[in-house]
Amino acid sequence: MIFRTATRHALPAILALLADEERIVDPASVVVDAAYERAFEAIAGDSRNEMLVLTDESGATVLGCLQATYIPGLGRHGAERALIEAVRVRADRRGAGVGRELVGRAVERARERGCALVQLTSDKRRTTAHRFYASLGFARSHDGFKLAL
Repeated sequence: MIFRTATRHALPAILALLADEERIVDPASVVVDAAYERAFEAIAGDSRNEMLVLTDESGATVLGCLQATYIPGLGRHGAERALIEAVRVRADRRGAGVGRELVGRAVERARERGCALVQLTSDKRRTTAHRFYASLGFARSHDGFKLAL
């Protein structure tokens, strides 16, 4: 598998993964509108954000994706923290180590960058994902709150 920063070419496949966790969505069926284009360009153009993908050996098929955001802060003696979001693995590749590889490489990337910790959020309904994150060493330490605007 190939781990890399996503290019614009991968955007339809990423959106397909985000569209439905339970089935495979054909990337060719995904409409990439101006809002998605702007968001992708903002991520790609920001040194504190990365959209990361894990592909098959040919690089043609996106098997999983996540977004990593590096947050500066005064806590932990001024160290950055990495926030991982939008973790998705193709429905037909779950249980085959793709997610473990993807998150593991993202954690290593954060470590190499000098981050003091990696944090993530997960929808409360995704209990299988919670077990997966716990198996990687992530611990429940905080309750999260969101305010829709």
